Amino acid sequence: MPEFHLRTPLAHPPKVVWEWHQRRATFERLVPPWMPMVVGQWAPVAPGARQSFRIRKGVRWSWTVRITKVEPGQSFTDVQETGPFGQWEHEHRILPDESGGCVLEDHIHYEFPLQGLGASLVRGPIARDLERAFSYRHACCRRDLQRHAPVARHGPKRVAITGASGLIGSALTRFLESGGHQVYALVRRPVHHSQEIQWRPDAERIDAEALEGMDAVVHLAGEPLAQFWTEDAKQRIRASRIAGTRLLAETLAKLKQPPSVLVSGSAIGIYGNRRDEVIDEESALGQGFLADVVAEWESATEAARAAGIRVANLRTGIVLHPSGGFLGTLLLPYRLGMGGRIGDGNQYLSWIALDDLVGLIHHILFNPALDGPVNGTAPDTVPQIEMARTLARVLRRPTLLRIPAAEIRLLLREMGEETLLQGQRVYPERAAAAGFTFHHPDLEGTLRMLLGRT
Repeated sequence: MPEFHLRTPLAHPPKVVWEWHQRRATFERLVPPWMPMVVGQWAPVAPGARQSFRIRKGVRWSWTVRITKVEPGQSFTDVQETGPFGQWEHEHRILPDESGGCVLEDHIHYEFPLQGLGASLVRGPIARDLERAFSYRHACCRRDLQRHAPVARHGPKRVAITGASGLIGSALTRFLESGGHQVYALVRRPVHHSQEIQWRPDAERIDAEALEGMDAVVHLAGEPLAQFWTEDAKQRIRASRIAGTRLLAETLAKLKQPPSVLVSGSAIGIYGNRRDEVIDEESALGQGFLADVVAEWESATEAARAAGIRVANLRTGIVLHPSGGFLGTLLLPYRLGMGGRIGDGNQYLSWIALDDLVGLIHHILFNPALDGPVNGTAPDTVPQIEMARTLARVLRRPTLLRIPAAEIRLLLREMGEETLLQGQRVYPERAAAAGFTFHHPDLEGTLRMLLGRT
């Protein structure tokens, strides 16, 4: 019977690593970004508990495992009840070492779903998939605990998030919950449980009482920019950012027990078109529709700042993750060999891996020195053509396509001009000065990690 075995030393006590593994959000964090799998049923680790996953790889699969043995604080074993393997037994071990840390160990016995010639055909791909997936899981554990450990002394926090169902908000929710924090989502629909708070920015209504006593608020909600900028769309973009932010800031300012910090979404579009000029938080602001909207967006937080709440305006660049946003949009055409130059290709793209952006928000929550503008970008900014060539190289595809600037302007007009043809070379000066560590600082390494192309 084939076996898989992976050991990784961690600089954290076994108790901390064990507790981290007992949370549903941790299981969601451990799913590699390139893997089409979501957590379905979940139960705390205990003998007889079942956990299920939904997988879509060619066909839709349901994978259910049952926990058979548990040694609290040390190990647990799960076996497959239904799923893609002929047989599966997986022992998770957390072994203390002499340094006070531990060794994370995964030991798996499995059988292939096919026999004979079929087994020989799937042996190599399955072994590679296990190696990639569990290498990612161990790296994720190490990275996440590196972020959680320095602030664990502060205890769990209560954090309210707008835009919690979006790309950034959902990842931030999972990360915070995996660290033991309580997350409350502000939702526009009727609330379904005690960790949802209703707000209707379009009607200027918000449940202020439910926000009392929050330790922090993270404001990420806003109308998508990726649409035709008709006058109606521009009005929605402006209103969703400015009116919603003002309502939230003014509400927080009036609370009897306000949060100590508000992290409010912003964007590097505030700098306008700067070509190859290196920009940090002290740089002058730019011009154009986006620059004007973002400047007003940031100004809308002033009521909270005037009330003594620390406000950080997180100027986010292009957020990279294969499940959505910029990279999610590019994957299909690039896999078809349709990637390439946009305009002259020299416009700089300032990007950040989703996990690093989540880590930066977490860093801001616990770092009193970070207020005002904070650039949410990786240090490795690149021209658009370099981004295209790097992504194509990782996917092993050509970059043959070239879209002239005139076509972008004709088809997408102002939106195409400001979001595709203009650029900013933004450096995260304040994050670096505040001791933030980028786990994914270079573009090619980041794309290989996100797409499982190591």
